[in-house]
Amino acid sequence: MNDRPASNAPRPHKPVPFAPADFEPYPGGPDPARVSEAAHLAASALVHSGRASNDPEVTKRLVKLADKQGLESIAEIWAASPARSLPGALWRLYALRAAAQQDPEGISIFFKAGQHTAQVANVVAGVAEPPGPKEITDMADAILSGAFDGDFDVALERSAAFCRVVALGQATLAAEREAAHFEHSAALTKKAHQLVRTAEDLEGAAKAWRKGELD
Repeated sequence: MNDRPASNAPRPHKPVPFAPADFEPYPGGPDPARVSEAAHLAASALVHSGRASNDPEVTKRLVKLADKQGLESIAEIWAASPARSLPGALWRLYALRAAAQQDPEGISIFFKAGQHTAQVANVVAGVAEPPGPKEITDMADAILSGAFDGDFDVALERSAAFCRVVALGQATLAAEREAAHFEHSAALTKKAHQLVRTAEDLEGAAKAWRKGELD
């Protein structure tokens, strides 16, 4: 029996995050249309609320969202969205930052191997010299911060340029190691191709944003 005194005052509650599990009204699983709608609404709310605020602490909290919530939770919301959509682009920004946080030393090796060949992309990415592990993580934070307190299309293009430099570095090292370490070389080549596709998607998203067509 509930012996607490009755009250007509509204009770405070925590906001409930979007998740695919919230959209499973039928035995067949989640309704793809509603999941997609939720993904777009969440991404739009995050980007536009962040850009509407002039508080650097708000930007910092948004950048570290994946650190607090977990990248897997964010993936459940956005990873299945089209690459050239707002949630798809935002997911790639968070995923690339997470990769830089998880293996900054490895990524700095790839970046160094590609930066002198991909000179234009190197400049656009804006990694401080020399591009060591700390410079890589600082750059990843700066790019994601720019999505909320700068030009969103510039953040996407910087991220794309970063992908292209790293991909070129991976391809360069793959070629050097092919004879002695074929399997490792093949894996690096595959990763390089994937990063180039990611770069193309981010560049496409940047163009769509400038046209007012990224939703």
